[in-house]
Amino acid sequence: MAGKKVLIVYAHQEPKSFNGSLLKIAVEELTKQGCSVTVSDLYAMQFEPRATRNDIVGHLHNSEAFNYGVEIWEAYKRGGLSKDLVEEQKKVQEADLLIFQFPLFWFNMPAILKGWMDRVLVQGFAYDLSKACDCGLLQDKLSLFSFTTGGSKEKYAIRGDIRYLLWPMQHGIMHFCGVKVLEPHICYAPEHASEEKRKEMLTAWTQRLKTLWKEKPIDCSPEWYFK
Repeated sequence: MAGKKVLIVYAHQEPKSFNGSLLKIAVEELTKQGCSVTVSDLYAMQFEPRATRNDIVGHLHNSEAFNYGVEIWEAYKRGGLSKDLVEEQKKVQEADLLIFQFPLFWFNMPAILKGWMDRVLVQGFAYDLSKACDCGLLQDKLSLFSFTTGGSKEKYAIRGDIRYLLWPMQHGIMHFCGVKVLEPHICYAPEHASEEKRKEMLTAWTQRLKTLWKEKPIDCSPEWYFK
């Protein structure tokens, strides 16, 4: 939709990968729609995933016992976050839609993407303990988790509904911060699929993006994940 701003946080090492193809399609299709698209390519940026003292510029609130949660909140309030965090927070603040593109690692997002969540979505900026979920600080934003798996859809069905894995990502992070969540886009086992099937997956992603702005967010309740 023309005028909308999109941030794609991309976590894959190889531009020629299937995830890279999904990223390219998203950038091209959303740009074609008139959206302003920004990409945070975490591996290319050499994004630091570790939450450390280096995230805080200047003095510590308590120099005798380092508590990251307390220190990062205090630093945010006084404008004392490191430059890389300020830049990523600005991208988030300006975005109408956040797309997270990644391969599923051990039933979770890659460590570099989890580090982005840990360091960027800090208290005061993304959430406040008294204003969470529907009252969260990042209201009026949409999010979409687009990811690939190593196993087939059938194998995941045997192990349990893949929605279980999405609870900490979609509900524990996005919904907690007030962000509305769109249905995830899952490409099952592209590395083991035929070339024809891979093309079908890419086409399906293209088609979904064409009508993405018409979609309604999921019901962020335990029932959606565990029914």
